[in-house]
Amino acid sequence: MENIKVLQNQKLLKSLVTVILGSLLLTISAKIKIPFYPVPMTMQTFVVLFLGISLGYKIAITTVGLYLLEGIFGLPVFSNSPEKGIGLVYFTGPTMGYLIGFLLASFFAGYLNFKTNIFFVFLKLTFSVSFIYILGVLWLGTLIGWDKPIFELGVTPFLLAELFKIMLLTFLAKKILVFKEFI
Repeated sequence: MENIKVLQNQKLLKSLVTVILGSLLLTISAKIKIPFYPVPMTMQTFVVLFLGISLGYKIAITTVGLYLLEGIFGLPVFSNSPEKGIGLVYFTGPTMGYLIGFLLASFFAGYLNFKTNIFFVFLKLTFSVSFIYILGVLWLGTLIGWDKPIFELGVTPFLLAELFKIMLLTFLAKKILVFKEFI
């Protein structure tokens, strides 16, 4: 009985450390950016999918959730913070839909089985990342107006880079799955 509690505590501690390190990785990926209007291009989508694949959906969602909460509570974890604001004010700006989409993308990237052929891995990652862009465009249209070229502003500039990120993760997916064994 005592051994079970020790193992449970070790697993909990390992998960907690993983969530914190994953949130730190997401923060670093947010700071690696190429400026675009109205939403900058970052490495966050790569890391969100990576977290889902490597950690599984439960820990990945917890990690992304912690990252979002850190930003909402004022820590400068988001891409353009603190330069363009912090906290809830920044969170509810043009990037909110994309940020919320991170939760769904990490869920699907962690939930879907990646032990299939490379074509299906590519499709699963594309499916997962699509939620980031769907929610991002929906929020962007609501925020800046549907009369603006929303798709051209919020999706088109990022497609080529996103394709590259997805292809890279597709080829690395089986190697990334090794991380799940340690958690």
